[in-house]
Amino acid sequence: MSINAFLPLGNTVAFTANVAAPSAVQATAVGLGANQYEVFNAGNVTVFLGFGANATVANSQSTVVTTTGPGYPLLAGTDKIISATPNAFFTGITASGTATIYVTPGQGL
Repeated sequence: MSINAFLPLGNTVAFTANVAAPSAVQATAVGLGANQYEVFNAGNVTVFLGFGANATVANSQSTVVTTTGPGYPLLAGTDKIISATPNAFFTGITASGTATIYVTPGQGL
């Protein structure tokens, strides 16, 4: 992981998270070493992300966490830089409502 500012290295992809997770989308990077992703929740509800090397893994990890589970919470109106496999797949689920999620592949913090 680079300690430099986040550098986008591919196109941003978007999906709408809701109470039934949509099919996973792939965030494809151009260039080597792009295994960080800026993920932005443009909605007003928490989204539990699922991500992984393929759509099956991403979909299986997208679960609403009530006590314990693999879903990665992304609070409403926030963004995070996360590390994952290059060209990872992403999806998300909500407990209620919908939220547009933007994922940009790149490198850095």
